[in-house]
This record gives sequence, structure tokens and C-alpha cells, in this order.
Amino acid sequence: MKSTLKILTLVITLLALSCGGGEEKKEEKTKVQLKRQPTTKKVEPKGADTKPSETIDLSNKGVGPITSMNLSSEIDQAKVNHGKEVFDKMCTACHRVGKKFIGPPPNGILKRRTPEWTMNMILDPEGMVKNDPLAKKLLMEFNGSPMANQNLTEEEARDVLEYFRTLN
Repeated sequence: MKSTLKILTLVITLLALSCGGGEEKKEEKTKVQLKRQPTTKKVEPKGADTKPSETIDLSNKGVGPITSMNLSSEIDQAKVNHGKEVFDKMCTACHRVGKKFIGPPPNGILKRRTPEWTMNMILDPEGMVKNDPLAKKLLMEFNGSPMANQNLTEEEARDVLEYFRTLN
């Protein structure tokens, strides 16, 4: 029994020594002297701290199927009603009127974006995030949550856009 106990103690001791800490860490005595580079001051343009969702860009038409649009000065109430139905059904999981949610609120979008950009974002959010610099920045602002492609028709997207025209 004593010999079994000695052997068991020896095995446990060997296991403990083999498992850890037996190696010494060598300190590197060679020091590298880094040369200081002259510092340059980066000048940010005014408004550089503006969030992408608050950026006004009324020249960018985005990337996608819509290259030009003409909006009537009068709002088409039938389109607004249908656009609100589509928005309520397809978009409210991520967008809320009047407040930031998973995605930006649609209020005043046409004061910050062109109708073409907005339509392209609705119709092809993947293409926009891949190819449009502003859409890429918006993705980062909203924690990398990409806009889901709801596969709306151009007519449905146009009606949603008409609904957006009524939101201030």
C-alpha cells in the first residue's frame, strides 16, 4: 500500500510539473529605438462630426434602378394611403416615425436625400450599402444592422416615398 501511495504521489508530481510553468520566459534585452515622426495636424472640415443620418446630400442619387424622378408639387393622397399601409406592414419592424429605432426615422428624409437615393435604398439596400458611401456610413451608425430588402415593387416603393413626403 505504501508503494502504491508513493507511485501515485510520484505520478501526480510528474503530471503537475509537466503541465505548467516549467519553462522560463526569456527577456529580450535588445531595445529598439523608434524615431519620432513629425506630427501633422489633421484639419476636419466643418460638420465632420455630423452623423450620417443627419447629413444633407441632395445631389447623390445612389446606386440602383432609379436614375431620375420627377415629383409633382402636389401630393397624391391615394399613393400616401397605400404607402402608409406598405410602410406599416413592411418597415415598422426597424423604422419608427419620429424616433430612431433599429433604423433611422423616415421623417424629413427628402430634406436630406434625393428621391432617387431614397427609392434606391428601398429597392436595393444591399447594392446601396455595397456601393454608396453614405449608405455604408449609415450602416455603421446603426450598429451594422443592414436594411432588409422587402422586395417591394417600384410602385410600392414610390407610394412609400409619397408617404414620406407627408412626414416632417
